[in-house]
Amino acid sequence: MVARILVADDDRHAPRLVKSALDRAGYETLVAGDGMDALASIGRDRPDLLLLDLSMPNMDGFETLRRLKTAPATCSIRVIIVSARDDDADLTRAWQAGADGYLVKPYAQGELVSMVRTVLRDLPAGTEPSRLWPRRPWEE
Repeated sequence: MVARILVADDDRHAPRLVKSALDRAGYETLVAGDGMDALASIGRDRPDLLLLDLSMPNMDGFETLRRLKTAPATCSIRVIIVSARDDDADLTRAWQAGADGYLVKPYAQGELVSMVRTVLRDLPAGTEPSRLWPRRPWEE
């Protein structure tokens, strides 16, 4: 079965590039323009993984992540934060909210595909995600 990945990002160009890379890697890729669209798509399409930008209109990535992880029907969906925000406070907040990975823009497409494969293959629901993080400010 092909994994379904939802990309939530308000940028006009980035989701197309991500979708292209993930489609080439054999995934089914959906796109949402903000957090509200992402939650609607999740309810309708049940993706296996959400690639979530933090800075979006209507509902930011942190609120989207909070709602996703606190709802019993969606709390097991894996989430990788994909954002230009790279400070320790954002990394810690995302991890504490339940994100499974954090990838800082700009990144190489191969790096994205590798993290997606790792999260989908190696992290069954309930597994501690912290080993995927590029750094761990909460341990310093």
